[in-house]
Amino acid sequence: MFIKHIFKLSPLSAAVKVSSFGLLLGVAAQAHSEQGVVAPGESKVIESGETVKNWALQNGSSLTVNGATTAAIRSLGAQLTVNSGSTIERIVAQEGSTVAIQNSTVMSTAPGASAMELTNGTATISGSHLESAQSVGLVLNRYSSTPGGSTAHVSNSTIKGAQAGASATQLSELHFFDSLVQGTAVGSTGVLLIGGSASAQNSMLVGERNGVRFTRAAGITDDGTLVLDQSTVEGKTGAAILVAGQTGRTPTATIEVSNGSQLIGGNGNLLEVTGGATANMNVNNSHLNGNVFVEAGSSANLSLQNHSSLTGSLLNVDSLAIGDGSFWNLTGNSLVGALDLAGGTVKFGETDAFYQLDLETLSGNGTFVMGADFAQGLNDFLNISGDATGQHSLLVASSGLEPVSPGDVHIVHTGGGDAEFSLVGGAVDVGAWSYGLKQDGNDWFLDPSARTISPGTRSVLALFNTAPTVWYGEMTSLRSRMGELRHHDAEGGGWIRSYGNKYSVSGANGVGYKQSQRGFSLGADAPLSEDSQWLVGVMAGHSNSDLDLSRGTSGTVKSYYVGGYATWMDADSGYYFDGVIKANRFENESKVGLSDGAKAKGKYGTNGIGASVEVGRNIKLENDFFVEPFAQASTIVVKGKNYGLDNGLQAKGQNTHSALGKLGVTVGRDFIMDDGSIVQPYLRTALAHEFAKDNKASVNGHVFNNDVSGSRAEFGAGVAVSLSKNLQLHADFEHSKGKHVDQPWGANVGVRYSW
Repeated sequence: MFIKHIFKLSPLSAAVKVSSFGLLLGVAAQAHSEQGVVAPGESKVIESGETVKNWALQNGSSLTVNGATTAAIRSLGAQLTVNSGSTIERIVAQEGSTVAIQNSTVMSTAPGASAMELTNGTATISGSHLESAQSVGLVLNRYSSTPGGSTAHVSNSTIKGAQAGASATQLSELHFFDSLVQGTAVGSTGVLLIGGSASAQNSMLVGERNGVRFTRAAGITDDGTLVLDQSTVEGKTGAAILVAGQTGRTPTATIEVSNGSQLIGGNGNLLEVTGGATANMNVNNSHLNGNVFVEAGSSANLSLQNHSSLTGSLLNVDSLAIGDGSFWNLTGNSLVGALDLAGGTVKFGETDAFYQLDLETLSGNGTFVMGADFAQGLNDFLNISGDATGQHSLLVASSGLEPVSPGDVHIVHTGGGDAEFSLVGGAVDVGAWSYGLKQDGNDWFLDPSARTISPGTRSVLALFNTAPTVWYGEMTSLRSRMGELRHHDAEGGGWIRSYGNKYSVSGANGVGYKQSQRGFSLGADAPLSEDSQWLVGVMAGHSNSDLDLSRGTSGTVKSYYVGGYATWMDADSGYYFDGVIKANRFENESKVGLSDGAKAKGKYGTNGIGASVEVGRNIKLENDFFVEPFAQASTIVVKGKNYGLDNGLQAKGQNTHSALGKLGVTVGRDFIMDDGSIVQPYLRTALAHEFAKDNKASVNGHVFNNDVSGSRAEFGAGVAVSLSKNLQLHADFEHSKGKHVDQPWGANVGVRYSW
């Protein structure tokens, strides 16, 4: 056994005797028979170049090594100072000795010999290298008859040993700062604590098997602690930390892991507790990766605090406390006795792997993040055999796939208690629907009876339904498109308009969204003949519409269009006709905020074509007033398209139809300015009715009717200004209120130049 070998070769037990010096220095004495002695009360300085020899420091003496090389040094109640550039074969300091080593090397190659050993002594080591080729780099012991042990402060140094980098027995303390402590041989430990304690700040504790090992020797009744601050503990082939007990010798280890410290286990375990031992580990402001394994008959109590995390499996852990802002990420089935959540979170691994967490009891208030493959009927499961108390949230992973049987999705079981479980946001998005949670005794399931349309479905239906409002926002009326053409004879020209619209749509299927549109159109036309009443032209434009479906779900529609128009106006009678045909390319994209905070997206393109006919009569009244009744009929067909979201949701859309009729009247007055320009303010009102009722779409096989048929009242106001025969400006504002479509506002500004 490794521990037995250490005890055989080094005085690591509390019963070390002074007479052991002969054994400890025996090997060194064979190589260097000459020995110097510093008598009580004397001081000695060794300079570079002096003869290499062993040194014995008697009680009350002192020795200073200034850049020199010596063999072994033993100290009994004396003071040893090793200054920069010195090389020492070995140091043994006992009975209250103090040792200070700076920028020097202590290197032991003798069998069973540590590089430095303190028994009821203190040491300060900085900028130095201590190494034992066959034993332990730094050993801290105590006499069983004394109330204290040894203490070493190590900074900016490297401590290495074949069997262990450093070790400490009961009441002894190791303190490492910016240092590396390493066990180098197969099966070695970085730091061995046999009832002793260790702290590490910005340091690395590394062993070929374990980074730190707690154990207990005969006669030891107290156990130490390990405190890590911005430090790393690594076991290259075993656990990062091993707390190992045996019959009659079961240590209780206290472990503090703070401020970004890491525990790395080559076997995947950051902590192992065996042989009836106990480990109490608190993690503070650190993120750990690895498993915790507790052997039957042993125990472990863990705490994650101050935004800490642990990613790994816990097996046979007695208790786990997770504070606010901290979380545990399972990577396998786990077993914990008592779980207490004080605002903490438990995440059941990745969404494509499913685990079961078995607890004896649950208390506090926290969140469980759980995954599911509803199409395969697989999901994470929380199983509490005993009582569960507190209020807990379940954040179940969303999916675009349809569940095999949503009513059979079993999420939580308890053995009793008054715990309350609820879904984050009140629902989980699964396929075409969002489901609630129901309780049946001590079990919790998804509730198909409380389903609503999922955000993914809402986005699909909204995009299928948006094209008509996009198309109409681009069209408007003749007056809004080109201003007042009657101020001068019909002449060819060019025009451009910029527009913006805000819509609020609520379909019969319950899907509501807000649509914001902005865009521009431009066109050019010419009369059919010199004295013709007809203008024939072409137009093109682009608009961008943003959809807001709430809960983080949005969509965009980019529309590109070209068209042609023909306008007839009779100056004598006031009658007019305006016909437009327009073809569109719609590029649609949706971004869906899901119940678990994830995002899904999808996009597709489709084409549409529509036509509009407007007829009316401009009736002149006294004092340059006019009234203009009009009627407008429009229709559009948008090609259906199949597309899906990247979470698996699949949608099939039929052709979208719209047939809109409108009756209205415009009243206004012409004001002729002194400079000859004409200003025409006007008011407009109309009643519009959508006749198309049967725009169906299928989402994951569920059919929804995108019905926005019904009437709405429209109101508008505007002004047309003819600055000259050739240049005209116009602007208007409109508002509408209807059964399924409201337009809080619409604005339009344009300019026309005639040539």
